[in-house]
Amino acid sequence: MNDTRPQRPRRREYGPQSIVQLEGKWGVAHVYSSKNDTIITITDLSGAETIAVGSGGMIVKNDREEGTPYAAMQSAFKAAEKAKERGIVGVHIRVRAPGGHHTKTPGSGAQAAIRALARSGLKIGKIEDVTPIPTDTTKRPGGKRGRRV
Repeated sequence: MNDTRPQRPRRREYGPQSIVQLEGKWGVAHVYSSKNDTIITITDLSGAETIAVGSGGMIVKNDREEGTPYAAMQSAFKAAEKAKERGIVGVHIRVRAPGGHHTKTPGSGAQAAIRALARSGLKIGKIEDVTPIPTDTTKRPGGKRGRRV
């Protein structure tokens, strides 16, 4: 029998794959979002050098508007522009809520800030939640019967 089909390799090599090098300089975007404010700090990968800072209070005039998604979005755009001027091409995002005895969920500005960082042209590496969760702590305030409103 004469087989005219092209021969394909019988054995495939499974070795260590080459690690793709990240082009350009990367940083870490620390997004702290509470009910009252959103603070974006972009640092180098070690976290030792601060590259850019933005917060809701730097954007809006009224205190009650500091925690809004609009203020978070504008401050993230400004921080991203400063970071790009310094040569940052991508960021890993660390989202933090107040935590501890306070709320464990980020405020309304966190999602807007993450979307703004992505839309500003920065590459997004990984997004992680770094909210401090108490494992063994002192008693939560409020007393035996809780906070009476």
